[in-house]
Amino acid sequence: MIELLDRIDSVFRKFTKGKCQYADLRLQQVETERLATASRQAEPIEKSVSMGFAVRVLKDGAWGFTASSLFDDKEYERVTKLALAIAAASHKVMGREVQIDRWPAQTGSYRTPVQQDPFAISLPEKLGLLQHWEDLLHADAAITATSTFLDFRRETKFFRSLAGGDISQVLTHVGAGVTGGIVKSRRERYERSFPTASGQFVSGGYEKITIFKIEENIPKIIEQVVTMQTAADCPAKTCDIILSPDLASLQIHESIGHPLELDRVFGSERNFSGTSFATVDQLNKLKYASDVVSVFSDPTVAGGLATYQFDDEGVPAKRMPLIEKGVLVGYLSSLETAARIMLPSSAAARSDGWGNIPLVRMTNLVLEPGNKKFADMIAEIEDGMYIEGVESWSIDDNRDNFTLGGEIGWEIKNGQLGGMIKSPTYSGNTVQFWNSCDATGHPDEWTLWGTPNCGKGEPGQNARTAQGAAYVRFRQIKVGA
Repeated sequence: MIELLDRIDSVFRKFTKGKCQYADLRLQQVETERLATASRQAEPIEKSVSMGFAVRVLKDGAWGFTASSLFDDKEYERVTKLALAIAAASHKVMGREVQIDRWPAQTGSYRTPVQQDPFAISLPEKLGLLQHWEDLLHADAAITATSTFLDFRRETKFFRSLAGGDISQVLTHVGAGVTGGIVKSRRERYERSFPTASGQFVSGGYEKITIFKIEENIPKIIEQVVTMQTAADCPAKTCDIILSPDLASLQIHESIGHPLELDRVFGSERNFSGTSFATVDQLNKLKYASDVVSVFSDPTVAGGLATYQFDDEGVPAKRMPLIEKGVLVGYLSSLETAARIMLPSSAAARSDGWGNIPLVRMTNLVLEPGNKKFADMIAEIEDGMYIEGVESWSIDDNRDNFTLGGEIGWEIKNGQLGGMIKSPTYSGNTVQFWNSCDATGHPDEWTLWGTPNCGKGEPGQNARTAQGAAYVRFRQIKVGA
């Protein structure tokens, strides 16, 4: 791909040098593979390879962007000239001239550490693993519906800028999960998933599948599915709650990650998932959460779906605080959005493959762990509920008010777990909810959860994000409404 990149680059430079304020070129190849089963039947294997290049220019304060999957000199020239023409046309109608945060041009390379290339493992071996999980799920005759999957992705990308940036990265992701259920009718069904509803996704090689401990946990979730048939409905009341790490991950994603995307704050991203209450006049003022809550963005954390060394604008990845001891102190940003508040970019500009312009996206968001283990949190609750797994979520367009639901829960009485509760839900206002947090879990129980399907933008783009959390406790929350 290097020779191809050099050829595109020579044309790109010939037609952009001296004609714009800024320009960058990306060449990317994305390989994917997904294997799945449903109730012991193998589903069609999904495999794809996509490669293309994109040119982005900033000319007279306006962006121009074009991409193509055709590779010849005439196409390189056409695409580059079209990007310049789009910028010129955009300049005529834009309401505000774009300024970007200036970074010294970066050079470097990064490759996800991989011991076993997932694409080199034979299909029979992978299907055999799924069939083994299916057999374990059906060990109890009561189970009537099952599913399993393995998912692999490798993105090879090169970035060059007119200013001298030269970056290469190879990012490899693996994912897996299982679900077992009892379906009695269209409305009456009981399901448990592991590691969580959409599985677990991390960066790394095939060897990472074993750390999910799926085989070891299948008997437990099957036992829970059977018990769920006679579990109590979620009561409607106000009580203390503890969220499992995977459900806490979703809570962080929806009520901290999305509200702190700076393009959403400015309203330039509002058609998909709304705007945000966390406006820039509240930076360093808003008491977003209680003193025990600190959250930062960090693409350098090992193993995340958003682990990389440079974002798609060539900005080096780094840890950036978003909430410190409950106070809003930062945003997820790009070169353009960061310049608007005169702060450095948080290296959060990312594109979905080669055919899309970079947007502000979540990275690896980390809720800093505390010092309480799960058992200690339960012991300090008189009347409450422990909620586990991800079942449902809903949040308003301003990211203020939400309702989230778990797959399963247990009541907590006098410091001990009690009876099982099916489909528990809880709701609240984002700022009030996070200010009611009085304990974040111990580092030993902390996990970085991958989200492979975060949608944003128009045209829509998918992004891979991660949220790290242990168990989290909140006081006096409305449940079951």
